[in-house]
Amino acid sequence: MDRENGKDTEEGRATAEWFATAFPELYLRFHRRDEKRSELSGASRAVLNHLSRSGPLTVGEAAAHLERAQSVVSDVVSQLAAKGLLERWDDPRDRRRTLVWLTPSGLEFLRRDRDVLSIGLLRRAFMQLTDEERSALERGVRALLATSVSDQSERNPG
Repeated sequence: MDRENGKDTEEGRATAEWFATAFPELYLRFHRRDEKRSELSGASRAVLNHLSRSGPLTVGEAAAHLERAQSVVSDVVSQLAAKGLLERWDDPRDRRRTLVWLTPSGLEFLRRDRDVLSIGLLRRAFMQLTDEERSALERGVRALLATSVSDQSERNPG
């Protein structure tokens, strides 16, 4: 939709198609290349990510949220604890319950793991742009991220 008059313009569609075509090239050119995804299994990563959003939980609660068998989540938690990424501690409100939470190393691992693009590669590319080009790129990306699609049918119109 054109911001000025609310109509879908051919220019807007052409820009969207161009960006959709360019995005995979951007990702492939600037993604991290340090094999970060090989460090943990998908199940381990799922447990860490869930805990980071939910806060401390029991293994049973985590298993229910992740829709996995408690024994499976318990094994994953034991492996993550052995790597120093999680720790168990007594629930201060109910000593019969044991909570699982991320250690500082676990929080740092997640922070690094969520980095998709290489800051070094991007920095080198940005240094080849003029100040005006960098500023325009930043404004454009911020504006694109600030837009919202209010209707589900608009989210994937084809």
